[in-house]
Order: sequence, then C-alpha cells, then structure tokens
Amino acid sequence: MLEKPPVASEQEALLAFKSISADELKRVNADYPYWDKVKYMSVPSGVSHKDVWHALKWMRRLNRTMLKFGNYPFSFTITDEMLEMLHYFDLHNGGALTETEVIPSENRQAYLISSIMEEAIASSQMEGAATTREVAKEMLRKKTKPKNRGQQMIVNNYQTINYIKEHSNEDFSIERLKQIHRLMTENTLDDELDVGKLRDHDNIFVLDAITGDIAHIPPPQEELEGLLGDLEMFFNRDGDRFIHPIIKAIIVHFMLSYIHPFSDGNGRTVRSLFYWYMIKKGYRLIEFMPVSRVISKTKRMYEKAFLYTEKDENDLTYFILYHLRVMKKAFEELKLYLKRKAEENKSVALLASIKGINHRQAQILQIVNEKPNSVFTVKEIENRFAVSNFTARADLEGLVTMGFLAALQSNKVKRTYVKSADFDKMIGKKE
Repeated sequence: MLEKPPVASEQEALLAFKSISADELKRVNADYPYWDKVKYMSVPSGVSHKDVWHALKWMRRLNRTMLKFGNYPFSFTITDEMLEMLHYFDLHNGGALTETEVIPSENRQAYLISSIMEEAIASSQMEGAATTREVAKEMLRKKTKPKNRGQQMIVNNYQTINYIKEHSNEDFSIERLKQIHRLMTENTLDDELDVGKLRDHDNIFVLDAITGDIAHIPPPQEELEGLLGDLEMFFNRDGDRFIHPIIKAIIVHFMLSYIHPFSDGNGRTVRSLFYWYMIKKGYRLIEFMPVSRVISKTKRMYEKAFLYTEKDENDLTYFILYHLRVMKKAFEELKLYLKRKAEENKSVALLASIKGINHRQAQILQIVNEKPNSVFTVKEIENRFAVSNFTARADLEGLVTMGFLAALQSNKVKRTYVKSADFDKMIGKKE
C-alpha cells in the first residue's frame, strides 16, 4: 500500500518552512514530488526529511486553489511546470488556426477518422478489450459486426466519440452523462440493466492493478446526485476564480473517476468527458492526439497520480501534472506521426501525378503497394476517407478500369477489390 505522508501541526509546519531556504524548497519541489520520493532525497544538514515535507506542504498551501464537490474538499497548486506546459498547449493546441497549421488540410478528414479510431481502441484496451489495433481498425473501417465483447467495446467507444463531437457545444448534464454511458457500454456489461444507470449500491471499489489492494472506495450512492450536480455546475459555468480550461478538463476527468457513478464502464466514460470538455473549449487538436494510448503505456503512473491525490489531502496537483505530461507526450507523438505521414505522402504525390488518379486513389494504391494482400470494400473506403457511397465506388471502379485493382464478386450485390495481376508492373512503369 502507498504510505500516507506525515502530518504536522500548523506551528510545526511553519517552523519547518522557516528552517529551509527558499532556493532549497524550490529545488525539492521542482516536479512536485510525493512523500515516497521526498523521504529519499538529499536534504540539508540538520534537517530531517519530515521537516522538508512539512515545509513543502506549507509552501504549497500558500498558493493553492480550493474546490469543493459535495462534502469533499479538493485543492491544486499552479506550478512553473504547469504554466510552461499550458503556454505550450495554448500556442500549439488551441483554436482552429493551430489545428489547420498542424494538420494538412488535404488529409485532415482521413487523419481525424484514424485518430478517433486509435482513441477508441486504446481507451477500450485499457478496460480489457483484447483485440489488436490492426483487427480493430479493420472492423471499424469495414463496419463489420463485432465478434466479441472487446470488439463491441471498441465500436461503442468509436460511436460515442463521434456523438460527443456532434454535441460538444451543449452543456453537461446528468442525463447526458447517462446517455454517454449508455452508448459506451451497450452489450458489454455483465448486467445490461446497469447500462445508462447510476449505481444504486455501495458494493464497489477500485483495486490497485499491481498489488490487488483496495486503492479507492467511491462515495456512497446516496451522495451521487449531489456530487454530479456539483460537477455539472463546475463543467458548465466559470466560477469567481479563473481556472485554465485544460486544468478544468483534467479535474472533470479526475472527479468523475473519484465519484465512480456507474457499476461498470466508468473508465471509458470518464475519458470521453475529458475529450468533450477540451473540444467544447476550442482545443480541437485533442481530436488528433493519442491521449489514451499514452495513458495506457503509463497506466501505473496514472494510478499513482490518482493515489497521491487521494492520500495527500485530495491535492489534485499530482493528477493535473501527470495528465499535462501525458498530453505533451501525445502531441509529440502526433508530430512524429505527421512527419512519417509527410514522407509517405511523397510517394502518394508521385502516384497522384498519374493521369486520371485523384489523391484518394493514390492513397489506395500506396496501401496496396505496402500491403499487397489488402482487400477493399466500398463501405471501407467511405469510412476511411469520409466520402459518399457514390464517390467511394467511383474511386474503386476507376482503379479497376485503369488496371490497378481487380474486382471480385462476393455475392449478388457486393464486390471486393484486390491488387490486380498487373499492379507491380504498372506501378513500376509509373514510378
């Protein structure tokens, strides 16, 4: 179990604060450490680790912002690292201008669809969906029926994200939360009666993924309506004191996890609310960022940040810092992805220079060139490029007419499209 930090009286904390230089405290507090790190740090001679911790706590309290949900007090402190990252996000992630600068306009829709698929897959895999990304993406593109519970979770997640995008400008409400949970969990829960319904029991707790110990016991169900009402007000209204929208989005994420309003499916629902608030406040680049994938890779750190907050007087700073670091990592991954795609697009541009080939058809040829066993359907091309059935069919049939693809009759009405026998020869000539 995580060790709770030592507690001091106000007088003891003040004396400790006065006994340590400001520069030393600033050094120790650089990355906002929890007690499990502070107790092993090098400290000035004649000062104990507990003294350093008490001094840190005093300093943090001087600048904290207080919040209250129901009867539960929370707080957070703005650090230099936070300010630096928030400035970075405001420059690169806020508003339509940066969105168009970062994402090439000609490929924007394809990137967006792919990113939403990645988010749906990663978020579901965190909750136990045992399906590979390749299989999951193929299912979403072809709109094939889910074969198991894990695949159903991914389909639900994908549909929910699209629902949130359509309703992102609307206010949060408990009924909207239930609707999102309904969309997210349909046909995936042990008891279908729990879909879209707040829990009516207290037989729920969150386990530590490594130790198996109880990590969090949510508030009793009789407090849910009040807590969610406070969260609704926090989401929809600006209070007397300005809180940066990204920090508010992260707090919304934490609080819904803390409240744990449903019997199951809380994790998927929580991440969708963060996504919703970010889009609502104009940070639309979040649609392209692989946030859940980064969280999945650092899940132990995610759990620790939650535990640190709860163990240290509900200090949200730990969780806020973790989430900001995740977002920065996700944005860096997005830039690397776009750089890789830019290289691939050089080949696509070359293919697009073939007479009669449009940019979508060039991308299809590029896919076939990289994955010769690819099988396309009209429905998949519709989903991949966000085009009409007519356009998708025309693109594929056009490639058949030019000899790049071959059409196979799957049944009386459906055709699939594969690499033609002459594809390599034709591409070789064109390149």
